Amino acid sequence: MRMDALFRTVQGLHAWLLPWRCLLCGDAGGDGLDLCAACAAELPRNTSCCARCALPLPGAVALCGACQRKPPPWQAAWAPFRYGWPLDRLEARYKFGRDLAAGRTLSELWRRAAPAVALPALILPVPLHRARLRQRGYNQALELARPLGRALEIPVRHDLLLRARATAAQTELDAAARRRNVRGAFAVCKGAALPSHVALLDDVMTTGATLAECARMLKREGVARVDVWALARAPSPRHRPS
Repeated sequence: MRMDALFRTVQGLHAWLLPWRCLLCGDAGGDGLDLCAACAAELPRNTSCCARCALPLPGAVALCGACQRKPPPWQAAWAPFRYGWPLDRLEARYKFGRDLAAGRTLSELWRRAAPAVALPALILPVPLHRARLRQRGYNQALELARPLGRALEIPVRHDLLLRARATAAQTELDAAARRRNVRGAFAVCKGAALPSHVALLDDVMTTGATLAECARMLKREGVARVDVWALARAPSPRHRPS
């Protein structure tokens, strides 16, 4: 059975045994999602953004000012959503509330988005330190990467890029502190065979400090092209709506 036919069959069984229910307002879900049509329509699509870092921009500008002044250590970025209501609520429930239904919904939303960049030979989810992994129970980036990799027929490896030391949570740090926090925090597994083109994947991209540190490490290991993929891109404070 073809994968698309199998997916429709699974959707039909799910709707019969356990009807879709909107995770945001409680109404009936639809289109194979735990989101109603009204809430799904509010999802903030990242349709106008910088081609290099996916920063949401107010107009059709190819590159943001920061990427023009100092390009990041990756070649292209893909983030199909902006980090804002109501996607941020689903993300918080998935990442910090262990809400697997929210994670499944986010995975499906990403799976349905069309890639805006050339496809890599390998997807590398940003790793968690083992202490954080024990605390959380799962790596949210890896769980988002797996269904996306299957849909795009790209292998996903979680054992090649490692977090060599524990770091403080990035959430409350400014951009400079985020860069210092992750400096030297990642390593490539000894003897790892890496292709010439890989995509680093994370759930949310804010300043890009974590992804930049990972990209620099991969470049030092001989990877010719590194792209960054994130489900959602946080807007610059200058461009956030009031």
